[in-house]
Amino acid sequence: MLNWKDYRDKKLQDAKLKKAYDELETEYSIMREMLKLRQELGISQIQLSSMTGINQSDIKNLENGKANPSISTLKKIADAFGKKLVVQFV
Repeated sequence: MLNWKDYRDKKLQDAKLKKAYDELETEYSIMREMLKLRQELGISQIQLSSMTGINQSDIKNLENGKANPSISTLKKIADAFGKKLVVQFV
């Protein structure tokens, strides 16, 4: 049985799938970072909602990839985590 990383790597050998995956990497990295920081702080989506003024359902949608946040939304989340939002073109 393959683990997730091996399965993903095998599937990403398909050029079309790899292109689609790469196009979504920014969104995935934001989702992963939000979840990681929220879990490190030990706060729930409801608590993050209270800290940011963002609806809990919107936070849920951001974390599961069903919504794309605006810069102002990301700034509110970064502030709640005690972080500075940095956007770069590289």
